[in-house]
Amino acid sequence: MKFQVIDTDLEKIEKNLDEQKARGLVERIGSESIITLVASGKKPLKQTLPLRDHRAALDHVIRWLIAPETGIPGIKSLADINAIGHRVVHGAEKFKKSVLIDDEVIKGIEDCIELAPLHNPANLKGIVAARELFGISVPQVAVFDTAFHSLMPETSYLYAIPYQFYRRYKIRRYGFHGTSHRYVAYRYRLLTGKDQEHTNVITLHLGNGCSAAAIKKGISIDTSMGMTPLEGLVMGTRSGDIDPAIFTFLAQRAGMSVVEIDSVLNKQSGLVGLSGLTNDMRDLLAEEKENNDRRAKLAIDIFCHRIKKYIGAYLAEMNGADAIIFTGGIGENSPDIRSRVCSGLEWLGIEIDEELNKKTVGGKEGEIGKKDARVKTFVIPTNEELVIARDTVRCVLNVPRQW
Repeated sequence: MKFQVIDTDLEKIEKNLDEQKARGLVERIGSESIITLVASGKKPLKQTLPLRDHRAALDHVIRWLIAPETGIPGIKSLADINAIGHRVVHGAEKFKKSVLIDDEVIKGIEDCIELAPLHNPANLKGIVAARELFGISVPQVAVFDTAFHSLMPETSYLYAIPYQFYRRYKIRRYGFHGTSHRYVAYRYRLLTGKDQEHTNVITLHLGNGCSAAAIKKGISIDTSMGMTPLEGLVMGTRSGDIDPAIFTFLAQRAGMSVVEIDSVLNKQSGLVGLSGLTNDMRDLLAEEKENNDRRAKLAIDIFCHRIKKYIGAYLAEMNGADAIIFTGGIGENSPDIRSRVCSGLEWLGIEIDEELNKKTVGGKEGEIGKKDARVKTFVIPTNEELVIARDTVRCVLNVPRQW
């Protein structure tokens, strides 16, 4: 469970004056949980506690938030929390924008579970836990990962399989990381002074999960993840694009079940599968540098190669772009990966300034391309929680979102 407490309203959104009051992360819920809590301007509090479920995790967070010794300005009781926003991974075609949560919305999120069996159930647990602890009088909002990509044309979202499978089962590309792609495209507009009509960028969210998006006139027209987050780029533990016939081959030759193959492709592939070592890019770069590990280098090279292919494809699809934007844990903090991805793309107008590239790490944002490059290159740290907070304000006040 990851959270932020953000002080915001329509005026602060307009002036970009939202204030983060606290943030935190609760890992390994259901066993000995690892808890990291940070009140703004103070040192992180790290502890371990046995938390049996999401309700217990949220209850612990709330007790910390309102404790006098925590000292968060404006937060003294539950009543000081005015609304709650939830990230929900899959909204399918049912939810194309953020919505106030009621029983009908919860039923709709449940209906999408078959499309996101690993994510939507956990998202629902968070919603139920918040309802139990705050009561139904505190409004809650669902912000969908898929919503930003909901305006993709049919040529981008349909697969070349019998059309009846789309009509009957809604098998299509939905895309994910929507709040991240949406946020960095918005920040790019602020940094460059462009309006939505002139925002033509390729955004690269690179972390343990990775995706690329082609954003034309401020709208996502294509993205690398598909019906599930498995498709597209090489990721920490996910394979990304593969020949679908591999499923049949493994079932026949290795005697594996569909469930076993799906688990391998989602949890044992990508960087960890190629390297045989780890899904952490930092460790792989260290292994390559210090031990000249061949498979670590191979995993990194394939990771970067796949990103290049998508950049080239999206530049063709968009008839060019004004900028490439890196975000996510790897995209924000690995100058080496950014340099490798952009190397050899000079003909396309993409050129890195290595000095700027090396300096732009640890949460810094800015341009890292050469001054005269035809296509600009930016690093923009993502802030999905801010998108969720702002959409929550707008939904509660019934105000249309502006970006």
